[in-house]
Amino acid sequence: MRSRFIMLGATVLLSGPCPPLAAHAAAPQLPDPVPAAAPDSPFNLALIQPTLTLEQAIALSLSSNPSLRAGTIGMAIADGARTQAGLLPNPELSVLREGASGASRTRTVQISQPLELGGKRAARIAVAELDRTLAADEVRVKAAELRADVTAAYFDALAAQERVELAQGALELALKTSHAANRRVTAGKVSPVEATRANVATSHVRLELTQANADLAGARRRLAAMWGSPYALQQRLVHPEPDVTALPPLETLEAQLESAPQLRQARTRHEREQAQAGLERAQRLPDLTVTLGAKKEQGQGRTQAVVGVAIPLPVFHRNQGNVLSALRRAEQAALQLDVARLEAGQALADAYLRAEVAQQQIDTLRTDMLPAAHSALDAASTGFELGKFTFLDVLDAQRTLSQTRAQYLAALSARYRAIADLQRYVNFK
Repeated sequence: MRSRFIMLGATVLLSGPCPPLAAHAAAPQLPDPVPAAAPDSPFNLALIQPTLTLEQAIALSLSSNPSLRAGTIGMAIADGARTQAGLLPNPELSVLREGASGASRTRTVQISQPLELGGKRAARIAVAELDRTLAADEVRVKAAELRADVTAAYFDALAAQERVELAQGALELALKTSHAANRRVTAGKVSPVEATRANVATSHVRLELTQANADLAGARRRLAAMWGSPYALQQRLVHPEPDVTALPPLETLEAQLESAPQLRQARTRHEREQAQAGLERAQRLPDLTVTLGAKKEQGQGRTQAVVGVAIPLPVFHRNQGNVLSALRRAEQAALQLDVARLEAGQALADAYLRAEVAQQQIDTLRTDMLPAAHSALDAASTGFELGKFTFLDVLDAQRTLSQTRAQYLAALSARYRAIADLQRYVNFK
């Protein structure tokens, strides 16, 4: 009778554009559930559903990632600096007493108010507002980087999960093949060496399953760390819908580069340095201090008004060093903007090329190599049961199918990693 065990996972591998590779295989052996967390803890949100999608993982990370939350505090810090920048200088109250005897003693009470000249306050506010914009841009960059990192970590864990399922299927296949070899040895149809080879192959598969389980545990822990969870993720991961991977033309993505968060941040930094240069220029004009008060002579009982104006003479210090440094920093920021634009364009083109190559590999593996490898194993297993092939033929066909499946997983992971790198700079559906 035609062997049935070689069909493990083949239907799933060959049905649909990018399905889970082992949807019908046995679930991987996971560690015991973690202790119940507090209801309001961030990582407890991931323990509600039996499965976790990529969109859920991204949303959870964007809402709970500690680094991103720390970045939002930077915006609040910038708000405080903006408030401080708009405040006027405080007036100064002074009381002076002259003379020792009562007849000649005088007392002067006066208030001095500094008046900022040259648009210093407006320039200071402009710098503070750009600092706030820069903090917001930093949050956008962190969010884009986090989205890409979560996507990469998700597919690392997904690939590890499916490697476990493939290893479990391979172990089941190896056990059945080993039993068949032992029966043929008992019947005297083949040499006992065939059974030994089958047992060794089964041991190798067991080792591979152990390593795959360890890799899965590490990948799950790294994914859960994206939203600040100290525990390894327990939920089963699922593939996104196939249409999520559709890529627009490269020219369309390149046209969106100017709105990339990295370039927006570089432009804001350039504008901020230009505003700082304007502030330093305004600092060249000294401030005026106006004084109003009254002077009372104790002996004669007379009171006289006191009016004064004071302004520093810009003879030596005209803020020339700070102006020069600010201008050079503005030039540096302009060059950094050009560098960021060049690097973003190169990274976008490189990620797009990697995504296209990976998609070509996926198509070839799914339509040609996987069916061929499956047919070869089918034929070798049937022929082995009928005595037409040796166990080495079955083992070679099994190894070829396993390697082809591994290549498919690698290509799929590379595809989504490339898409994650693209989404660091542009958004697309």
